Amino acid sequence: MLNIREYIEETVSISEEDWQFFSSKLTLRSFKKKALILDMGETENYISFIDRGIARFVIPKEDVEKDITFGFCFQNEFISAYDSFLLRKPSLYQIEALTAISMWSISYADLQEVYKKSVIGNLIGRISSERLFLIKSKREQSLLNETAKERYLKLFTDRPKLIKEIPLKYIASYIGVTPQALSRIRKQIS
Repeated sequence: MLNIREYIEETVSISEEDWQFFSSKLTLRSFKKKALILDMGETENYISFIDRGIARFVIPKEDVEKDITFGFCFQNEFISAYDSFLLRKPSLYQIEALTAISMWSISYADLQEVYKKSVIGNLIGRISSERLFLIKSKREQSLLNETAKERYLKLFTDRPKLIKEIPLKYIASYIGVTPQALSRIRKQIS
């Protein structure tokens, strides 16, 4: 749980009283590799902080080979189907554990209580939502402004963990190409 505090305190310091109140609302959740953290059609009830593992955001298709991967989250990052969480509506995508994963989670109801009863609550909510937004915004801009080759090369600098730990078929989907096109890109740069 200390990782969450350190992460938050990179931006703002937290009093011991606020930390005790906030951390009392966190629950540790664990998932096995390939388990669904959130299924399509379920309403997201948590904002979580990954303590260990990797998760993938995916839009499932009838043909599993055509599933669309549109995001990843790693250790020491916030994760949520944030649109579903905020709107209290069913998610239009899934979150899958790519590896065994453990995360500290706060429920929607508990987060609302933290917002109301602690000085730091709104700052924590803002920090987590800003970080989730920045990841999403950066990806959208990349898809609009860069070639597939540029997106792939950028992964080496922006998200080196991605290249090392994620199956190539998911990376291909993430950068918006087929696995065969990714293979050609990789040959061009090697």
